[in-house]
Amino acid sequence: MTALGSDIQQLRLPLRQEASQRAADFVVSESNSAAASVLATWPEMAGSVLSIFGPPGSGKSHLAAAWVERTGAVALHGAEAALVDPLELEGQFVLLDRAQDADDESLFHLFNLTQSGGGALLLVSRDPPAAWVCDLPDLRSRLNAIRTVGIEAPDDAVLGAMLRRAFATRNITPGEDVVEYLARRIDRSADSVERIVDQLDAFHRPVTRVLARQVLEDSDELSD
Repeated sequence: MTALGSDIQQLRLPLRQEASQRAADFVVSESNSAAASVLATWPEMAGSVLSIFGPPGSGKSHLAAAWVERTGAVALHGAEAALVDPLELEGQFVLLDRAQDADDESLFHLFNLTQSGGGALLLVSRDPPAAWVCDLPDLRSRLNAIRTVGIEAPDDAVLGAMLRRAFATRNITPGEDVVEYLARRIDRSADSVERIVDQLDAFHRPVTRVLARQVLEDSDELSD
């Protein structure tokens, strides 16, 4: 294996391990079912490009991780696209998470290689590609033409699963009424879930609805 190929392998292995761990606990609900359905069978043909976009904490990276696990795709994050020789990716399935962080030239090369070499390119970002800042006219036209699927902010089902997972990592098992209470009141994001669970964990006592209400009232985690 060339030194460059070795660099790709070093990027790929930890990302695949992360993908396996994250894909296993992904919850499908109304907020993400359209994207989950598409990625269950995509790509149907060689040279396909697809964009998955949504707000922070919506689960788009988890969903992309499931696709990586299923297809064996090379997983890159944002500016990492500039660190590998695009020719090493020719004909392969490629995930580019945080795709808006990639420079125009690297992204343009990824388009060309996946479409001409029989591969596929999955772009994951907060905003749809048509809204990205881009200085290359040829890339601009391609971004505008991409098939896109949006993911909404986590609904109660997804947020509840995120809360249970965050509690479980801290060996906390709250009642289901506590999970439902929090899911209806905190901001719908992964960061909000982690913050509120950390605050509850700091009390080192059983997490009850009374404690949850107390912490919410004393913090800024209440959603609008």
